[in-house]
Parts: sequence; structure tokens; C-alpha cells
Amino acid sequence: MQRREFLTVAGAAILTATERRNDGTEWRGRSVLPSFRPSIAAQEPSLSPEVFSRRMARAQAELKTRKWDLLIATPGTTYRYFTGYNPGRSERLIALILPAIGDAAIVCPSFEVERIRRHTAIPEVAGWEEQSSPYRVVQRVVSARKPRAPGTIALESSTAFDTYLGLKDALGTWKFADAAPVTERLRIVKFPEEIQLIRRAIAITEDAIAATFAQLAVGASEHDVAGVLEREMERRGGEAGGGLVQFGPSSALPHGGPAGATLERDTVVLIDCGCRVAGYTSDITRTIWFGDHLSEEFRQVFNLVHDAQTAAMQFGRPLRTQCQEMDRAARKVIADGGHGSEFTHRLGHGIGLDGHEPPYLVEGNEVRLEPGMVFTLEPGIYQTGKFGVRIEDDCLMTENGVEVLSHRPSKL
Repeated sequence: MQRREFLTVAGAAILTATERRNDGTEWRGRSVLPSFRPSIAAQEPSLSPEVFSRRMARAQAELKTRKWDLLIATPGTTYRYFTGYNPGRSERLIALILPAIGDAAIVCPSFEVERIRRHTAIPEVAGWEEQSSPYRVVQRVVSARKPRAPGTIALESSTAFDTYLGLKDALGTWKFADAAPVTERLRIVKFPEEIQLIRRAIAITEDAIAATFAQLAVGASEHDVAGVLEREMERRGGEAGGGLVQFGPSSALPHGGPAGATLERDTVVLIDCGCRVAGYTSDITRTIWFGDHLSEEFRQVFNLVHDAQTAAMQFGRPLRTQCQEMDRAARKVIADGGHGSEFTHRLGHGIGLDGHEPPYLVEGNEVRLEPGMVFTLEPGIYQTGKFGVRIEDDCLMTENGVEVLSHRPSKL
């Protein structure tokens, strides 16, 4: 495993913070805070047209291998993967049509043609008029790419059912298949330019977490702190940034909060958050002790979760380790520590254009981790009515093992 500089989660500094509430009053407090590296000022990287040409060429090769004729994707992360832009879904059809042989095309409302052209390198954009059926235009585009119908269309997995029905009605005897074997295979292994974007999202997230922890104070609500977190991500250029903020007993709910609870001294604070850079995500969880008197029970639970995460990191080997084996490695440490029943979710998940995507590190998943796969490792222990601890870091499988892309906290 390639090791990076590990930074402490708690006990590194004691700071005084002030935050202004909505009513104009201020709350102040002292907290045991983590040390994080300073903000990184960097120009956001961008993807070149060559990247998207390469992606479509790889998709076409996959289609040919399966003897499928076309791939159709409506706006979403897969559409963005191939075009570099997600115009958003609505009741008006927008669809990418990628043939196994030949040039891709986009079908969209006529009044959207110029917008779509400005955000994609695909030269053919076919418009349909409001008073007409968009599926007739789809039929024309498909027929131009495969005159001898029918064939097989790989339909992107998240396509709306009404869109599927419209396509099926328009294309008659064409067969439809789930495009997941193509799209997941392409997206699961990240290229260097994708990893660069994920690294930038991680840097923004870590800096925003540090800035948010520095503003914790007695009397703040989970909603207050969630608002601070969102603003700190936005200030740093993070898109769609934010996440969960949980105090005390709320932290024992893996997907709880933010609610109306207010922060008291000597309690647990858990923040699970991420943001996007050019569509690519981060996902990091940090759990700290807010106050001057660190609980021994918290210290023991935190260190056990940390050991479980370390076990998984050290166990992972490219092309050899199955996703379920990573989960087992972490789970065994927690079970041996007497908290097996309190680790209630999978060990981790892939990240990329989606915050949760393959590979999923869970029992039953025999997929082997390959170089270029990016995923979270997030073991947790959740004691109902008391507190929960989760440590989540973003990792990359390399030729040599697991590289931690985020900065792990130290044991307490």
C-alpha cells in the first residue's frame, strides 16, 4: 500500500470559533479540532474532446463484441460520460444515439439544438418540433445508422420507463438490452484525467470539512453546521457540495440528520460529505470529539474502526482481491473487537460521476479490484442511543495496491 501523510482527527488543536445565526445572534465555543492541510488554489482541470472520442470508440468496441447495434442514453451520468455535458431530464426527450459502426448523434427539442451543440463535440444534433413526436426523429436517426432493421439496442439502465415505451413503440421489432455490461465496464476503471478530477474534489471536501470543524460551537444545530459546510464547499469551487451533519446519538444513524439537535460540549460530531468537480465526486466521513475531555469509550471505538479500515487497505491487491474479501477483512476486525453486530452496512462503494457506483465492496460481490478503480473504505460502529463512528476515505487501486487519495486521520 502506498502511504500518504496521515493527519489527526482529534486532539490536534483547540480553537475558538464564532458563527452568526439567522436571527443575527452569535454562538461561540471551544472544540478539539483536527489538523488538515491548507487550501489548494488550483485551476480546475478540464477534459479534452479526445477523451470523449476515446470513450465512444471503446463503447463501440464493446457493442461489437456483444453483437449489439446501438446504444441509447438519455441525460444523466452515462450521457455525460460520453458527451461531457448533462442537460438534465424533463418531459422533453433528449437522447444520445451511438451506433456500433458510424457516427453518434443526439436527438433533442429544436429549441435546444444550439445549447446542446455548444456543450458537445458530437456534430450531428437532430431537433424535433414541439407539436411532433420525438420518437419519429429517433426512428429516422436509427434507420440511417442501421438500414436493415431490426437489431439490438443497448438502453442505458436508468432510462425512464415512459421513454422506453416510446422507443419500443417507434422502433417496432427492435430488441432492447440493458446497457449496463457496456457502460459499467467502461466507467468502473478510471483514466488519469478522471482521477485528477476526483483528487480535486477530495481536496475541496477536506478543506471544507476543516473549515466547518473550525466553526463548531455550543448551541449550533445540525442544520446550522450543514449550512456552513455547504458554503465552505461552494467557496472553494465544489459543485453540489454538502452532506450529513450528526451530533451525539444522531451519529449512530448511518444516514441520519441533519435535524434540529443543538451541539453540546463533550459529544461526538460526524460529518459525511462530498462535492463534484466537472461532475466527478468525492465522499469523505470524519468523526471527531467536540470538547475538552475525550471519552475513553469513544477513543476505543474510533481506534477499532481505524484498525478495520487499515486491515482492508493492507489486504487489497490488484486483480486478486475480491470486493467481498475487502469487506470481510474490515468486518473481522470489528467483530473480533466485540462490535460485529454494530457494523451495519457494506464496507464501501465506487465513486466517479455517481457518488455511489460499482464496484460495491460487499459480501457476495466477487468482482476483483483492478488498477484504476476508485472506491470508498468506510467501516463504522453504531451504538444506538449513544454515538456512532465512521471513518470514510477515498481510495485508488494501483498496480502496487491501495493508494489513499484522501488524508486519513490518525488513531487517537
